[in-house]
Amino acid sequence: MSGGVDSSVAAALLKQDGHEVVGCFMRLGHDEFNSSTSDDQNDAELTGQCVTAHRNNRQGCCSTNDAADARQVAATLGIPFYVLNFKDEFDRIIEYFIKEYDSGRTPNPCIRCNQWLKFGRLLHYAQAVDADYVATGHYARIEQCHSDGNRLLRGVDRQKDQSYVLFASSRRLLDRLMLPIGELAKPDVRRIARELNLPVSDKPDSQEICFVPNNNYAEFVQKRTGDSFKEGTIVDLSGRVLGTHGGHQRFTIGQRRGLGIATSYPLYVLDKDTQQNSITVGPKDELLTDRATADQTNWLIDPPDDHEFKCQVKIRYNSEPTPACVRAIT
Repeated sequence: MSGGVDSSVAAALLKQDGHEVVGCFMRLGHDEFNSSTSDDQNDAELTGQCVTAHRNNRQGCCSTNDAADARQVAATLGIPFYVLNFKDEFDRIIEYFIKEYDSGRTPNPCIRCNQWLKFGRLLHYAQAVDADYVATGHYARIEQCHSDGNRLLRGVDRQKDQSYVLFASSRRLLDRLMLPIGELAKPDVRRIARELNLPVSDKPDSQEICFVPNNNYAEFVQKRTGDSFKEGTIVDLSGRVLGTHGGHQRFTIGQRRGLGIATSYPLYVLDKDTQQNSITVGPKDELLTDRATADQTNWLIDPPDDHEFKCQVKIRYNSEPTPACVRAIT
Protein backbone atom coordinates (compact mmCIF):
# COMPACT_ATOMS: atom_id res chain seq x y z
CA MET A 1 0.00 0.00 0.00
CA SER A 2 1.65 3.19 -1.21
CA GLY A 3 -0.84 5.60 0.36
CA GLY A 4 -2.43 6.42 -2.99
CA VAL A 5 -5.98 5.85 -4.13
CA ASP A 6 -5.10 2.97 -6.49
CA SER A 7 -3.49 0.61 -3.97
CA SER A 8 -6.09 1.62 -1.38
CA VAL A 9 -8.97 0.61 -3.62
CA ALA A 10 -7.11 -2.56 -4.60
CA ALA A 11 -6.95 -3.54 -0.93
CA ALA A 12 -10.62 -2.66 -0.43
CA LEU A 13 -11.76 -4.75 -3.40
CA LEU A 14 -9.76 -7.74 -2.23
CA LYS A 15 -11.34 -7.54 1.21
CA GLN A 16 -14.80 -7.24 -0.34
CA ASP A 17 -14.08 -10.43 -2.28
CA GLY A 18 -13.39 -12.27 0.97
CA HIS A 19 -9.59 -12.35 0.94
CA GLU A 20 -7.53 -12.01 4.10
CA VAL A 21 -5.63 -8.81 3.31
CA VAL A 22 -2.42 -7.51 4.90
CA GLY A 23 -1.33 -3.97 4.01
CA CYS A 24 2.41 -3.37 3.51
CA PHE A 25 4.20 -0.06 3.05
CA MET A 26 7.77 -0.10 1.75
CA ARG A 27 10.07 2.19 3.69
CA LEU A 28 12.80 3.06 1.21
CA GLY A 29 15.03 5.33 3.29
CA HIS A 30 15.31 7.48 6.39
CA ASP A 31 14.89 10.87 4.69
CA GLU A 32 11.14 10.55 4.25
CA PHE A 33 10.60 10.30 8.04
CA ASN A 34 11.22 13.56 9.84
CA SER A 35 13.42 14.04 12.87
CA SER A 36 10.47 14.03 15.27
CA THR A 37 9.98 10.29 14.80
CA SER A 38 10.84 8.56 18.06
CA ASP A 39 13.43 5.82 18.48
CA ASP A 40 10.68 3.41 19.44
CA GLN A 41 8.87 4.11 16.18
CA ASN A 42 12.09 3.69 14.18
CA ASP A 43 12.64 0.32 15.86
CA ALA A 44 9.08 -0.68 15.02
CA GLU A 45 9.56 0.26 11.37
CA LEU A 46 12.74 -1.80 11.17
CA THR A 47 11.05 -4.89 12.55
CA GLY A 48 7.85 -4.56 10.54
CA GLN A 49 5.52 -3.72 13.43
CA CYS A 50 2.48 -1.52 13.02
CA VAL A 51 3.44 2.16 13.22
CA THR A 52 1.99 5.63 12.86
CA ALA A 53 4.07 7.82 10.56
CA HIS A 54 4.55 11.56 11.10
CA ARG A 55 3.67 13.92 8.29
CA ASN A 56 5.92 16.35 6.49
CA ASN A 57 5.72 18.16 3.17
CA ARG A 58 7.44 15.47 1.15
CA GLN A 59 5.61 14.39 -2.00
CA GLY A 60 5.97 11.13 -3.91
CA CYS A 61 4.88 7.52 -3.59
CA CYS A 62 6.81 6.56 -0.43
CA SER A 63 6.96 9.68 1.73
CA THR A 64 5.95 10.17 5.36
CA ASN A 65 2.63 11.59 4.19
CA ASP A 66 2.03 8.50 2.10
CA ALA A 67 2.85 6.18 5.00
CA ALA A 68 0.34 8.03 7.17
CA ASP A 69 -2.30 7.84 4.43
CA ALA A 70 -1.72 4.11 3.93
CA ARG A 71 -2.00 3.49 7.67
CA GLN A 72 -5.26 5.48 7.84
CA VAL A 73 -6.72 3.53 4.90
CA ALA A 74 -5.76 0.24 6.54
CA ALA A 75 -7.47 1.36 9.74
CA THR A 76 -10.59 2.30 7.77
CA LEU A 77 -10.63 -1.10 6.10
CA GLY A 78 -9.84 -2.92 9.34
CA ILE A 79 -6.77 -4.73 8.01
CA PRO A 80 -3.30 -5.16 9.53
CA PHE A 81 -0.68 -2.68 8.35
CA TYR A 82 3.08 -3.13 8.35
CA VAL A 83 6.00 -0.94 7.38
CA LEU A 84 8.83 -2.91 5.79
CA ASN A 85 12.34 -1.49 5.81
CA PHE A 86 13.81 -1.92 2.31
CA LYS A 87 16.33 0.90 2.61
CA ASP A 88 19.40 -1.22 1.86
CA GLU A 89 17.79 -2.71 -1.22
CA PHE A 90 16.60 0.70 -2.35
CA ASP A 91 20.18 2.00 -2.24
CA ARG A 92 20.80 -0.41 -5.12
CA ILE A 93 18.11 1.34 -7.18
CA ILE A 94 19.65 4.74 -6.48
CA GLU A 95 23.08 3.45 -7.53
CA TYR A 96 21.53 2.10 -10.74
CA PHE A 97 19.78 5.44 -11.34
CA ILE A 98 23.02 7.41 -10.99
CA LYS A 99 25.07 4.97 -13.07
CA GLU A 100 22.57 5.13 -15.93
CA TYR A 101 22.67 8.92 -16.07
CA ASP A 102 26.46 8.95 -15.94
CA SER A 103 26.42 6.46 -18.83
CA GLY A 104 24.29 8.78 -20.96
CA ARG A 105 21.00 6.94 -20.58
CA THR A 106 17.69 8.01 -19.02
CA PRO A 107 16.61 5.34 -16.52
CA ASN A 108 13.16 4.45 -15.27
CA PRO A 109 13.70 3.57 -11.58
CA CYS A 110 10.07 2.45 -11.15
CA ILE A 111 10.77 -0.56 -13.36
CA ARG A 112 13.70 -1.64 -11.18
CA CYS A 113 11.68 -0.95 -8.03
CA ASN A 114 8.98 -3.30 -9.27
CA GLN A 115 11.53 -5.90 -10.32
CA TRP A 116 13.78 -5.85 -7.26
CA LEU A 117 11.51 -4.71 -4.44
CA LYS A 118 7.76 -5.04 -5.04
CA PHE A 119 8.13 -8.37 -6.81
CA GLY A 120 11.45 -9.31 -5.27
CA ARG A 121 11.78 -8.59 -1.56
CA LEU A 122 8.05 -8.07 -1.06
CA LEU A 123 7.33 -11.44 -2.67
CA HIS A 124 9.82 -13.07 -0.29
CA TYR A 125 8.05 -11.37 2.61
CA ALA A 126 4.72 -12.68 1.34
CA GLN A 127 6.14 -16.19 1.29
CA ALA A 128 7.47 -15.76 4.83
CA VAL A 129 3.99 -14.91 6.17
CA ASP A 130 2.31 -17.66 4.08
CA ALA A 131 0.47 -15.21 1.82
CA ASP A 132 -0.80 -16.75 -1.40
CA TYR A 133 -0.54 -13.62 -3.52
CA VAL A 134 1.06 -10.21 -3.83
CA ALA A 135 -1.44 -7.58 -4.96
CA THR A 136 -0.78 -4.03 -6.15
CA GLY A 137 -2.70 -1.05 -7.50
CA HIS A 138 -1.17 -1.19 -10.98
CA TYR A 139 -3.38 -0.59 -14.00
CA ALA A 140 -2.70 -3.92 -15.70
CA ARG A 141 -4.39 -7.30 -15.90
CA ILE A 142 -3.55 -10.96 -15.42
CA GLU A 143 -5.15 -13.41 -17.84
CA GLN A 144 -5.58 -16.90 -16.44
CA CYS A 145 -4.07 -19.38 -18.91
CA HIS A 146 -3.55 -22.63 -17.06
CA SER A 147 -2.07 -24.49 -20.02
CA ASP A 148 0.59 -21.94 -20.97
CA GLY A 149 0.86 -20.00 -17.72
CA ASN A 150 -0.77 -16.69 -16.88
CA ARG A 151 -0.30 -13.68 -19.16
CA LEU A 152 0.24 -10.00 -18.44
CA LEU A 153 -2.19 -7.72 -20.28
CA ARG A 154 -2.60 -3.98 -20.54
CA GLY A 155 -5.06 -2.24 -18.24
CA VAL A 156 -8.54 -1.38 -19.49
CA ASP A 157 -7.79 2.31 -18.89
CA ARG A 158 -5.21 2.84 -21.64
CA GLN A 159 -4.46 6.35 -20.35
CA LYS A 160 -3.29 4.81 -17.08
CA ASP A 161 -1.99 1.45 -18.31
CA GLN A 162 1.08 0.37 -16.29
CA SER A 163 1.90 -2.97 -17.87
CA TYR A 164 4.93 -1.15 -19.31
CA VAL A 165 6.59 -0.87 -15.89
CA LEU A 166 5.88 -4.53 -15.09
CA PHE A 167 7.77 -5.94 -18.08
CA ALA A 168 10.72 -7.13 -15.95
CA SER A 169 8.53 -9.41 -13.82
CA SER A 170 9.19 -13.13 -13.89
CA ARG A 171 6.74 -15.56 -15.46
CA ARG A 172 6.40 -17.46 -12.19
CA LEU A 173 5.32 -14.22 -10.49
CA LEU A 174 2.26 -13.97 -12.74
CA ASP A 175 0.80 -17.00 -10.96
CA ARG A 176 1.02 -15.17 -7.62
CA LEU A 177 0.16 -11.64 -8.70
CA MET A 178 -3.23 -9.96 -8.32
CA LEU A 179 -4.10 -6.66 -9.98
CA PRO A 180 -7.60 -5.79 -8.69
CA ILE A 181 -8.05 -2.46 -10.49
CA GLY A 182 -6.80 -3.51 -13.92
CA GLU A 183 -10.36 -3.80 -15.20
CA LEU A 184 -11.29 -0.30 -14.00
CA ALA A 185 -10.84 3.23 -15.31
CA LYS A 186 -9.35 5.85 -13.01
CA PRO A 187 -12.66 7.72 -12.49
CA ASP A 188 -14.23 4.43 -11.33
CA VAL A 189 -11.41 3.86 -8.87
CA ARG A 190 -11.96 7.31 -7.34
CA ARG A 191 -15.71 6.72 -7.25
CA ILE A 192 -15.25 3.47 -5.33
CA ALA A 193 -12.87 5.21 -2.92
CA ARG A 194 -15.50 7.88 -2.23
CA GLU A 195 -18.24 5.31 -1.75
CA LEU A 196 -16.07 3.50 0.80
CA ASN A 197 -15.14 6.78 2.51
CA LEU A 198 -11.46 6.17 2.00
CA PRO A 199 -9.48 9.26 3.08
CA VAL A 200 -7.40 9.26 -0.12
CA SER A 201 -10.28 9.34 -2.60
CA ASP A 202 -9.28 12.74 -3.98
CA LYS A 203 -5.53 12.49 -3.41
CA PRO A 204 -3.60 13.61 -6.53
CA ASP A 205 -1.57 11.05 -8.44
CA SER A 206 2.15 11.02 -7.75
CA GLN A 207 4.09 12.43 -10.71
CA GLU A 208 7.57 12.57 -9.22
CA ILE A 209 10.43 10.14 -8.72
CA CYS A 210 9.95 9.34 -5.05
CA PHE A 211 13.58 9.83 -4.00
CA VAL A 212 14.32 12.97 -6.04
CA PRO A 213 13.35 16.21 -4.22
CA ASN A 214 11.42 18.66 -6.41
CA ASN A 215 11.85 16.27 -9.36
CA ASN A 216 15.31 17.78 -10.01
CA TYR A 217 17.09 14.58 -11.02
CA ALA A 218 20.22 16.36 -12.28
CA GLU A 219 20.81 18.04 -8.92
CA PHE A 220 20.23 14.71 -7.18
CA VAL A 221 22.80 12.92 -9.35
CA GLN A 222 25.32 15.77 -9.13
CA LYS A 223 25.25 15.81 -5.33
CA ARG A 224 26.29 12.16 -5.35
CA THR A 225 28.75 12.19 -8.26
CA GLY A 226 29.76 15.82 -8.58
CA ASP A 227 33.08 15.02 -10.25
CA SER A 228 31.31 13.39 -13.19
CA PHE A 229 29.55 16.65 -14.13
CA LYS A 230 31.94 18.46 -16.44
CA GLU A 231 31.47 21.36 -18.82
CA GLY A 232 31.08 20.30 -22.45
CA THR A 233 29.91 21.54 -25.80
CA ILE A 234 26.52 21.77 -27.45
CA VAL A 235 26.84 21.22 -31.19
CA ASP A 236 24.55 21.04 -34.20
CA LEU A 237 24.45 18.20 -36.72
CA SER A 238 27.40 19.66 -38.62
CA GLY A 239 29.51 19.74 -35.46
CA ARG A 240 29.36 23.52 -35.11
CA VAL A 241 29.57 24.61 -31.48
CA LEU A 242 26.43 26.47 -30.38
CA GLY A 243 27.15 26.73 -26.68
CA THR A 244 28.29 24.90 -23.58
CA HIS A 245 26.61 22.83 -20.91
CA GLY A 246 27.34 21.87 -17.31
CA GLY A 247 27.17 18.10 -17.69
CA HIS A 248 25.62 15.69 -20.19
CA GLN A 249 23.59 14.16 -17.34
CA ARG A 250 21.35 17.23 -17.43
CA PHE A 251 19.92 16.27 -20.82
CA THR A 252 17.62 13.61 -22.25
CA ILE A 253 17.06 12.67 -25.88
CA GLY A 254 14.09 14.68 -27.12
CA GLN A 255 14.51 17.44 -24.53
CA ARG A 256 13.67 20.95 -25.69
CA ARG A 257 13.66 23.21 -22.64
CA GLY A 258 16.68 24.22 -20.65
CA LEU A 259 19.24 24.08 -23.45
CA GLY A 260 20.45 27.61 -22.79
CA ILE A 261 20.66 28.43 -26.50
CA ALA A 262 18.81 31.28 -28.18
CA THR A 263 17.76 30.48 -31.76
CA SER A 264 14.99 31.50 -34.12
CA TYR A 265 13.56 27.97 -34.14
CA PRO A 266 13.12 25.24 -31.48
CA LEU A 267 16.05 22.90 -30.88
CA TYR A 268 15.86 19.41 -29.40
CA VAL A 269 18.48 17.08 -27.96
CA LEU A 270 19.25 14.54 -30.70
CA ASP A 271 22.22 12.70 -29.24
CA LYS A 272 24.61 12.53 -26.29
CA ASP A 273 28.28 11.58 -26.57
CA THR A 274 29.50 10.72 -23.08
CA GLN A 275 33.07 10.15 -24.24
CA GLN A 276 33.33 13.62 -25.77
CA ASN A 277 30.89 15.09 -23.24
CA SER A 278 28.97 16.74 -26.06
CA ILE A 279 25.27 17.25 -26.73
CA THR A 280 23.97 17.30 -30.31
CA VAL A 281 20.87 19.39 -30.97
CA GLY A 282 18.72 19.99 -34.01
CA PRO A 283 15.17 20.38 -35.36
CA LYS A 284 12.37 18.12 -34.19
CA ASP A 285 12.19 16.19 -37.48
CA GLU A 286 15.68 14.84 -36.83
CA LEU A 287 14.33 12.96 -33.81
CA LEU A 288 12.34 10.67 -36.09
CA THR A 289 13.76 7.19 -36.59
CA ASP A 290 12.54 3.92 -38.03
CA ARG A 291 14.62 1.59 -35.89
CA ALA A 292 15.93 0.99 -32.39
CA THR A 293 18.18 -1.55 -30.72
CA ALA A 294 16.98 -3.10 -27.46
CA ASP A 295 18.51 -5.52 -25.02
CA GLN A 296 17.63 -7.04 -21.61
CA THR A 297 14.70 -8.87 -23.19
CA ASN A 298 12.36 -10.48 -20.67
CA TRP A 299 9.85 -12.92 -22.14
CA LEU A 300 6.54 -13.32 -20.32
CA ILE A 301 5.38 -15.67 -23.06
CA ASP A 302 7.23 -18.40 -24.91
CA PRO A 303 9.80 -16.71 -27.17
CA PRO A 304 8.86 -16.83 -30.86
CA ASP A 305 10.60 -19.53 -32.87
CA ASP A 306 11.22 -17.16 -35.75
CA HIS A 307 14.05 -14.61 -35.69
CA GLU A 308 11.58 -12.05 -37.05
CA PHE A 309 8.04 -11.27 -35.95
CA LYS A 310 5.52 -8.42 -35.93
CA CYS A 311 4.30 -6.70 -32.79
CA GLN A 312 3.54 -3.30 -31.27
CA VAL A 313 6.30 -1.38 -29.49
CA LYS A 314 6.72 1.79 -27.48
CA ILE A 315 9.83 3.42 -26.05
CA ARG A 316 8.23 5.51 -23.32
CA TYR A 317 5.60 4.81 -20.72
CA ASN A 318 3.05 7.23 -22.16
CA SER A 319 3.81 6.62 -25.85
CA GLU A 320 1.24 5.17 -28.20
CA PRO A 321 2.10 1.60 -29.30
CA THR A 322 3.51 1.53 -32.84
CA PRO A 323 3.43 -1.42 -35.28
CA ALA A 324 6.93 -2.81 -35.74
CA CYS A 325 8.90 -5.75 -37.01
CA VAL A 326 11.35 -7.24 -34.53
CA ARG A 327 14.49 -8.99 -35.70
CA ALA A 328 16.86 -10.91 -33.45
CA ILE A 329 20.50 -9.83 -33.72
CA THR A 330 22.84 -12.79 -33.67
